[in-house]
Amino acid sequence: MNLREKYGIRNDAVITIAGTVGVGKSTMTNALANALNFRTSFEKVDTNPYLDKFYQDFSRWSFHLQIYFLAERFKEQKRMFEYGGGFIQDRSIYEDTGIFAKMHYEKGTMSEVDYETYTSLFDAMVMSPYFPTPDLLIYLEGTFDEVVERIKERGRPMEQQTPIDYWKEMNSRYENWINNFNACPVLRLSISEYDLIKDETSVEEIIKKIGNVLNHSQKYIKSR
Repeated sequence: MNLREKYGIRNDAVITIAGTVGVGKSTMTNALANALNFRTSFEKVDTNPYLDKFYQDFSRWSFHLQIYFLAERFKEQKRMFEYGGGFIQDRSIYEDTGIFAKMHYEKGTMSEVDYETYTSLFDAMVMSPYFPTPDLLIYLEGTFDEVVERIKERGRPMEQQTPIDYWKEMNSRYENWINNFNACPVLRLSISEYDLIKDETSVEEIIKKIGNVLNHSQKYIKSR
């Protein structure tokens, strides 16, 4: 019996991994997909035409970046459900409006007009009762020091050049966001307690927790 069957996880489930930069979303996505025999859905960082420009000038490119992410994530969300599920997704569509766009508007790096345009579009596309929600959102959380250390370890140039205050602000906003998130069931995991790079065997304990949440949470109406 494989782990998916052992812990009663449906083969058409869609599980989304969320958390701030550096918490290990990609590692978790790959590990769970391999263990459950699910497909993966990754954020397209390398082909993003705005990301490098955004890190150089937040005010100039924040709106463009958010619109790009919204379009890409919307298409990917539909694709996963039209395919029939069975996916682990790296980053959710909900983080864009609840964290990033809101942060740039409040800090003055996105204009009020751009923010209203973005949120109106997001609500029309994503908040519709016909838009499919994930079966579970796994939130990876860590202390600010843990997050900064991981960002330094992976060494992406555009992230190394970003002011430390930006990561501190984002970490705080993520915590506020997840405390009020209710679009689907949530499983919170500490990155210090479940480090799949240092201990690959901990994946079974994570899958056990996933099964418990999915099998005991209330049913959400979905459009597949």
